[in-house]
Amino acid sequence: MGTIKTLNKWANAHTYYPLDLLRVALGVFLFMKGIDFMSNLQQMEEVIKPFENMPGGMLILHYVAPAHFVGGFLIVVGLLTRWAVIAQLPILIGAILVNFLGEMNGTNLILASIVLLVCLFFVFYGSGKHSADYYLKMQK
Repeated sequence: MGTIKTLNKWANAHTYYPLDLLRVALGVFLFMKGIDFMSNLQQMEEVIKPFENMPGGMLILHYVAPAHFVGGFLIVVGLLTRWAVIAQLPILIGAILVNFLGEMNGTNLILASIVLLVCLFFVFYGSGKHSADYYLKMQK
């Protein structure tokens, strides 16, 4: 009986690691996407081509790369995680819409959908136990 209690305590103390690892992986992915968009402007222009005729089309071009870059870093560190994820949501919804309005690419659609679902999870869950937000909250 003591072994079961010990294993239960250990499991409860370590359940945050997979979620923190998922948050860091999401942040690294978004950060790398931001770098990719910044370094390859032609690819970025091709991706937003369906939104070209809409008002604010140029704003989209200047919002996506920095939001992924800065937001990805904040998500990795766990600082202002919910705000960084909320800033990603319009981009991810747009990434899903690009597949329906422009040329359909199944891989990009699945990837954008998975990232959107993970982002929605972190909007409600928060940054987790091993993050700058948690550390700053515990300092009070």
